[in-house]
Amino acid sequence: MIHNIYQLIQEKKATGQKMLAVLLDPDKCSNVGQTLFECISNARPDFVFVGGSVVDGSVDNLVRTLKQYLSFPVVLFPGDARQFTPNADALLLLSLISGRNPDLLIGQHVNAAMAIKRSSIEVIPTGYILIDGGRLSAVERVSHTQPLPADCPEMVVATAVAAQLLGMQMVYLEAGSGALTSVSPEIIKAVSSELSIPLVVGGGIRTIEQINNALSAGADLLVIGNHFEAHPEDMLPFAEAVRSYRS
Repeated sequence: MIHNIYQLIQEKKATGQKMLAVLLDPDKCSNVGQTLFECISNARPDFVFVGGSVVDGSVDNLVRTLKQYLSFPVVLFPGDARQFTPNADALLLLSLISGRNPDLLIGQHVNAAMAIKRSSIEVIPTGYILIDGGRLSAVERVSHTQPLPADCPEMVVATAVAAQLLGMQMVYLEAGSGALTSVSPEIIKAVSSELSIPLVVGGGIRTIEQINNALSAGADLLVIGNHFEAHPEDMLPFAEAVRSYRS
């Protein structure tokens, strides 16, 4: 097990090193092939995130397989308590603070609390903010919440600052899986300028131009999932784009 994931993120943020996470949905990786492992291994992302809004497949099996073949930290990105496994390196304990669904603000956390406490997994409390990406997202559908409007940066900023004041260790701006539009550089810049904790951005990222725009605006860690499912060959050039931005 790899330890001190959050410390690593903080150190990279402090030194201006940008980060990339490849997001894998267990339902779409039930038959993980050598090609996928080769693409991830060659790309050398900083992290592999595992999870999704609706997961019927085995999170634990995928995590164990990834840990067997890859040397990168495997981090849980759970949609609910059922997606917890103690075999990952870290857990993003997500609180969907853009909505007001109590189950995703505290309910699922209570359900998983004792299992998490009994494990040795590193927990990273994360404020999860859904922003309108131009399409009904899985998060929106499953959570029964509305995303924050993309044209109201002040609301996004206030929500992110509230997360930091509550003691959360990261803020995650999410446009939604397969979003038509990614989180705008304007919103990223506005949020980044008010936070001292790491800023994660994901959803709708399909091009190197979007990567550069998000990083220039202040994103510390980018998360890409859907695009890599359709175009695994883009993992390497996208990862190189993130690394080339590093100072």
